[in-house]
Amino acid sequence: MKRPIINLADVELNAWGHGASVPMMGEASEKFQAQLGPISGPLGAKLLGYGLVVVRPGKAAFPFHNHVANEEMFFVLEGAGEIRIGDQRYPIKKGDVIACPPGGTETARQIVNTGESDLHYLGVSTRLSPEILQYPDTKRVAFAAILAPDASGQPRMVRQIVRDGETMQYWDEE
Repeated sequence: MKRPIINLADVELNAWGHGASVPMMGEASEKFQAQLGPISGPLGAKLLGYGLVVVRPGKAAFPFHNHVANEEMFFVLEGAGEIRIGDQRYPIKKGDVIACPPGGTETARQIVNTGESDLHYLGVSTRLSPEILQYPDTKRVAFAAILAPDASGQPRMVRQIVRDGETMQYWDEE
């Protein structure tokens, strides 16, 4: 068994968004910029996913979205910002715990750093698969599923993103 403890100071942060290994273009590169530090994987967690998120002032880590299957919880460690949930906006600060249950677009959420210094928070989520995510602002829908690890033991995922309302028939292009 892996050591079940890690100090937040030892979490390795990886760039996410503009300038990261995941290329972003246009407006997305202006809105989304963060550092993500995986915690659950390095600790060997199985049923919950959790990680450290550091967001620069004026940025968000992720688009406004909701999870149909998975529940999330956020704990603000440092900084200040705002969380948008459905059609409401709430200020957030150090020490706040935020519940984000699964559901329809009324549960969609996005954390934005509205402060003047980096916003640090822990994100915790169930890891149910398959999952459906909706992006109400852009009318996109994502379907994601965790697959069995590859031969080297690395986890695999399949994800498909479509525009809501644009569908293909089962036999199209077969």
